[in-house]
Amino acid sequence: MSGDSSASALFSLAGKLALVSGANRGIGRAIAEGLAAFGADVVGVSSRMSVDAPAIKAAIEARGAHFHAIQADFRDTADVERACSEALDLGRPIDILVNNAGIISRAPAESTSINDWNTMLQVDLTSQFLLTRELGKGMLLRGQGKIIFVASLLSFQGGINVVAYAAAKSGVAGMTRSLANEWAGRGVNVNAIVPGYIATDLSEPLRADSKRNGELVSRIPAGRWGEPSDLVGAAVYLASPASDYINGVLLPVDGGWLSR
Repeated sequence: MSGDSSASALFSLAGKLALVSGANRGIGRAIAEGLAAFGADVVGVSSRMSVDAPAIKAAIEARGAHFHAIQADFRDTADVERACSEALDLGRPIDILVNNAGIISRAPAESTSINDWNTMLQVDLTSQFLLTRELGKGMLLRGQGKIIFVASLLSFQGGINVVAYAAAKSGVAGMTRSLANEWAGRGVNVNAIVPGYIATDLSEPLRADSKRNGELVSRIPAGRWGEPSDLVGAAVYLASPASDYINGVLLPVDGGWLSR
């Protein structure tokens, strides 16, 4: 990091290009807009990008940043690899990678099909590795880069009726640590944000269940569900020069859930 330790230099992302997967909604959308607000241009990748791109583009450009849309099906390895190639052909390097795209399926373990299991691991774990491997190569050659995974409370806990999701997110935690061990000395920071219970469409079934919602809120020391915007500060920090000596960290943004 440069000798300029002013607040603006510590957290500035000016001139950087960030790729955010799952940028069309919820956590990914909030992070993409947050990075743009601190100066980064954004490449947004999602399966619905052909539908959602105009709205996301307008939101990013309103913050003075450039936006490029890439549509990709994270269930399809070949399509993820194609998206990586498209991102690498933009004429400028990817400086920041936010691995956020994910799905969740709730069912008892005994009724979880192998197809559901494979799809969950493909989207939530394997596609994250593919993006990181392909975009990380350039970061390693340049000797700098920031990679941020979006893990989960279930990277630490087992959860209920989410065996495949818990397995995938536990894998994300392990991948974060392993890559940090390999790449920290080569100038690439690999860390993860651990969201708590965040009010997104993926969590809507839990919030709609008054009994379960009450149980969850009563256990959160902050006394409320998180909002996608609550994750922006952590993302900007891990993407910025302020975190240049942070490696292999899983940073909870959970209202205190894990300390309960």
